[in-house]
Amino acid sequence: MELTDLYELRDDVYRRPLFTALQRVGLGPGWRVADVGAGNGDVSVALASQVGRDGRVYAVDIDPRRRDEMAARASLLSQVIAITQAAEELALPEKVDLVFARFLLLGVSKPKDALKQMVAAVKPRGWIVLQEPVTTAGRVDGQPIGADTEAILWPDIGADLPHLLGDLDVDLKDMWAEAPVGYRRGPEIEYLSHMTDSGKGEITTVVLPPLVTVVAQHL
Repeated sequence: MELTDLYELRDDVYRRPLFTALQRVGLGPGWRVADVGAGNGDVSVALASQVGRDGRVYAVDIDPRRRDEMAARASLLSQVIAITQAAEELALPEKVDLVFARFLLLGVSKPKDALKQMVAAVKPRGWIVLQEPVTTAGRVDGQPIGADTEAILWPDIGADLPHLLGDLDVDLKDMWAEAPVGYRRGPEIEYLSHMTDSGKGEITTVVLPPLVTVVAQHL
């Protein structure tokens, strides 16, 4: 798989760590995948392009409006199934080869419960890929990025991912962190402006919150 294969995510500032993780687990045709906290479905559609017609992607989100948005986005992809469900109550129609979640646990009241459900949804020797930020490590012209404390319960949960997964029935295979950097103009600064109030004024350099990726295999 090449990075250009993830065409649907060409404007996603965090696409590189996602690509690295998918390479690491060997995602390919026929896989069953769950995208938990799927949002508008961008990643679900990209995953569908990799698993092909013989694969399946369960796009899971707690917000029914998001489900409708996902369903419309994936209307031409029969392998994408939109499900309205909380991560803490995850119950899929079948065991999957991969559970993926990004920017999910920072807004979940009981992240450990969500992780237990995600691990339970994976086949033996299947994969769990989690990507969460260390929000307070982001910088705008040298100053910390302010987090929306109402929407973000655990702004730095990325730093806790290894610990949260460590005592579950998994083998931690790989862990790393990446932070996109933008200067003057570019998708990183546009992303910041969209997500927070920090990018509303004139800024020169932005270091987005590092995204911690943990790749684990179900035992």
